[in-house]
Amino acid sequence: MVTSTRPDVVDRRSLAAATVTVLLWASAFVSIRSAGQEYSPGALALGRLLTGTVALGAILLLRREGLPPRAAWPGILGAGVLWFGVYMVALNAGEQQVDAGTAAMVVNIGPILIALLGGWLLREGFPRRVLAGVAVSFAGAVVVGLSMADEGRASIVGVLLCLLAAVTYAAGVVSQKPALRHASALQVTTFGCAIGAVACLPFSGQLVTELGTASWQATGNLIYLGVFPTALAFTTWAYALARTSAGRMGATTYAVPAVVVLMSWLALAEVPGWLTFAGGVLCLAGVAVSRSRRRSPEPEPPPRHPAGSRPS
Repeated sequence: MVTSTRPDVVDRRSLAAATVTVLLWASAFVSIRSAGQEYSPGALALGRLLTGTVALGAILLLRREGLPPRAAWPGILGAGVLWFGVYMVALNAGEQQVDAGTAAMVVNIGPILIALLGGWLLREGFPRRVLAGVAVSFAGAVVVGLSMADEGRASIVGVLLCLLAAVTYAAGVVSQKPALRHASALQVTTFGCAIGAVACLPFSGQLVTELGTASWQATGNLIYLGVFPTALAFTTWAYALARTSAGRMGATTYAVPAVVVLMSWLALAEVPGWLTFAGGVLCLAGVAVSRSRRRSPEPEPPPRHPAGSRPS
């Protein structure tokens, strides 16, 4: 049976994968905020990564995909240390200082760095629609952040930690993209997650101690973070990233702050103001702009010539 490779089919699948990623990553900000009340940043990151590695490893064994090719390892190592390791610890620490919506806004300057680094290092160029979407979405993210800062919910230390998370997130994505040319999304995600867990092993003592004292709700959030926003969402992200540019995928995650604001409102009673909603709408509008494609003009019909004549 021949598998369809039409561009519209591939784009729909990658868009569906990106949508799953956005929803699960948005829920991660809320779960981190909740679990962070009982788990320290390093312990929470290690527990999440160990859970994700076990889940991904089981799927990898069932699919019998094996080890990634040698050419994929530099990108996997970079993404594992920077994105799975440093990013998660920094984000967990940042969310102990600021609310989930503010953290999502600050982290989502990362796609700007991804678009710029991808255009430069990966030679993806700087498509006008991606840059326009980045500008619109960043304006929305700024509105979200300013509205929350006006309400007194922002911390300078927390914002700086979230900025560190944004930088390592961008660097991890740009490292991951070349690896996906040589290995599957599942391979890149599984071994990146495992490397992140190894990088977080210095926090193992804290994790063991806190597992014994944490409530089942906090531990449930830790396990959820490992299975869904890590194992599933990072795999759907890699699947979509392999089929589009880093800049376009990065801009897609600008939908995360709007979803986080809604989720944190419902789950954590962090009620946003009208400016926050306006910023969320701008975030989504920017995603729509970045994902849109310019329509190719329809070819003009060939000129008709009278019978017996020839074109000059």
